[in-house]
Amino acid sequence: MATQKYKWQGIVSKYAYPETWRSLWQVFNSVIPFVVMWYLMYRSLEIGYWLTLILAVLAGGFMTRMFIIFHDCCHGSFLKSMKANDRLGLVLGVLVLTPFYQWKHSHAIHHATAADLDRRGIGDVYTMTVEEYLAVPWYRKVAYRIMRSPIILFTVGSVFVFTVKHRFWEKDAGRRERSSVIWTNIAIAAVVAWLILEIGWVAFLLVEMPILLITCGAGVWLFYVQHNFDPTYWERHAEWEFFNAGMEGSSFYKLPKILQ
Repeated sequence: MATQKYKWQGIVSKYAYPETWRSLWQVFNSVIPFVVMWYLMYRSLEIGYWLTLILAVLAGGFMTRMFIIFHDCCHGSFLKSMKANDRLGLVLGVLVLTPFYQWKHSHAIHHATAADLDRRGIGDVYTMTVEEYLAVPWYRKVAYRIMRSPIILFTVGSVFVFTVKHRFWEKDAGRRERSSVIWTNIAIAAVVAWLILEIGWVAFLLVEMPILLITCGAGVWLFYVQHNFDPTYWERHAEWEFFNAGMEGSSFYKLPKILQ
């Protein structure tokens, strides 16, 4: 196992350092097109909502890219400077409706506990074992199946996480995490209020809601498919191994070139 671990470390080490020019280019070619698409969606309301929905697919794609960059900032891997990662993450957190420091903290816990049956429920889609599922009352079975249904999980469920759940801090959140939630909420409220004053709440919802449905659904899908596949890796804490959780419990999602 140790030999395999060192082999993979050697393979991936050349990818472990960010290139500033490439990182900045990805910020520009994600944020600017998203803002442009949002404006074009608003202008398209005068033509027909069918065009607005078509543009929403592009806007949702760019918003998903922004969340991917936000994710890498949380890991401190997108830019060379940790301070630069944090500052960029704070700004992107407003655009993707996610408080940076709270998500950074919970996502670190997720990586430290992924596939550990005794430490589930932080940063993942909650999963029961067959034995656990059979042991719970019928109403919990129903709730579990509804929660994990694609019709719910990748639509209203995912939108709820980003628009409602992210507005509150976790019960064990520290001072920095709580401040992150508060200031992100204030910034989001200011942006939303300004947009509503400029274009009205009806136009705002007609533009923003399809973007959120697409982006949140895609984002939750990417996290879901990362660990939910057959066969994947699950172990009790005593047998759990961090390396095995990463290698055997994480998928490699090969997408078409334009979506990479």
